[in-house]
Amino acid sequence: MAGLIRSKEDERAGAEIVYGHEECHRHSIELLEELGFPKGVLPLKDLEECGRVKETGFVWMKQKAPYEHFFVGSNTKVSYATEVTAYVEKFKMKKMTGIKSKQMFLWVPLSEMSIENPSRKKILFKTPMGIGKSFPVSAFMTDEEKQEQQEKLEEVHEWNLVHQFF
Repeated sequence: MAGLIRSKEDERAGAEIVYGHEECHRHSIELLEELGFPKGVLPLKDLEECGRVKETGFVWMKQKAPYEHFFVGSNTKVSYATEVTAYVEKFKMKKMTGIKSKQMFLWVPLSEMSIENPSRKKILFKTPMGIGKSFPVSAFMTDEEKQEQQEKLEEVHEWNLVHQFF
């Protein structure tokens, strides 16, 4: 049984680690973009350390203090512990720790988030019990991402208007 339990040091062996708020913020945004998630889905504050083990997909982000955030787009309050961890792959974060969502009067831990079908533009969040709930990707987009999306839609609309008569 002892062979199945990995220590914190083992889990983080060979990690690329960055320190400081600016570097960690940049690192976390790049990670979310690489995985296909909106930049606002992990609005962590005062990050101090971020790490990633590319071979296993293990990532962690440490912030100075726990943080609660209210997502207007999903009408959900989420709590982020001092340390958030996950195993990541394209369009998925699994075995997440340090994240809870307030549902009714209870704080429910979230263990996974994924975008099952990117064309549907929905993010599915799951609890350790396997119960899940989906929200539109736009509920977790930053204002910058929403603006970029709006500009792309306007360009397509203009192109359609110009080419409509040909």
